[in-house]
Amino acid sequence: MTKHFLNLSDAGGDAIAAMIADAIDRKAARAGKPKGAVDADAPLAGHTLAMIFEKNSTRTRVSFDMAIRQLGGTSLILDGATSQLGRGESIADTARVLSRMVDAIMIRTDDHAKIEEMAHYATVPVINGLTDLSHPCQIVADLLTVVEHGLALPGSQWAWLGDGNNVLHSIIEAAGLLKFDVRVGVPQGYDPDPSFMEAARAAGSTVTLTRDAVEAVADADVVVTDTWISMGQAHAEEKLKAMMPYQVTPDLMAHAKPQAKFLHCLPAHRGEEVVPEVIDGPQSLIWDEAENRIHGQKSVLLWALGRLG
Repeated sequence: MTKHFLNLSDAGGDAIAAMIADAIDRKAARAGKPKGAVDADAPLAGHTLAMIFEKNSTRTRVSFDMAIRQLGGTSLILDGATSQLGRGESIADTARVLSRMVDAIMIRTDDHAKIEEMAHYATVPVINGLTDLSHPCQIVADLLTVVEHGLALPGSQWAWLGDGNNVLHSIIEAAGLLKFDVRVGVPQGYDPDPSFMEAARAAGSTVTLTRDAVEAVADADVVVTDTWISMGQAHAEEKLKAMMPYQVTPDLMAHAKPQAKFLHCLPAHRGEEVVPEVIDGPQSLIWDEAENRIHGQKSVLLWALGRLG
């Protein structure tokens, strides 16, 4: 059976935990090596990953490329300007063709329905590099980052500030799978998809929605935010005004636990969702979080290709 990774629940809690443990081990094992050096066991030697970008990317593009290289494989990039996708070839036909030529497909796109359609027709694993609904690979890196910094996930308290977007959806999904709690601080009109909250609550996680930023971060172990204006959205003044009470500042961080960690998937708009004193401060893990996109991606690829769990 082909193992697609469209959402975290496709793998499940045990597999996500195994990915985190594998990523920590592999990261430690290659310490001191050049970044392009292949891991000693080269588990994906001879494998090719096709990467489709309908949305621009820095971290997803570089991290997936470096991940498959470190695992011994190689990658190729397609986008609308340089492939038949831009001339209207259907997703179904693209999935059928690529499945005959490569070992796995990563796609970063807008509409989640597109990746579901690609997975339906592909006979190789399809991995979600980002859709408007979810961003599971980012959250594998986020979980890896806080675990390697000593946080036990079960029972931990996460706080989200700002827009109820795709990153938040995957955090809430992870909460249900790995048994931690989330307090969501968002303005009226920007709530996350209720189906993610309902699924996490059904799995035993406490997911709380509040309009009060201080209430959201109270005694939190992890504080997370994201850009208020997602890719492709207009830089709307009305939205910026609604989000401003949720800006992460030192005063707001002071309501979290003293050892609380700050995460941001980047790119950041300093002075909007977070001020420089926080994102550049001692509680921020953003550079480890960015690097861990590589190590998390490696574990996702290994799982999807049947080499993990």
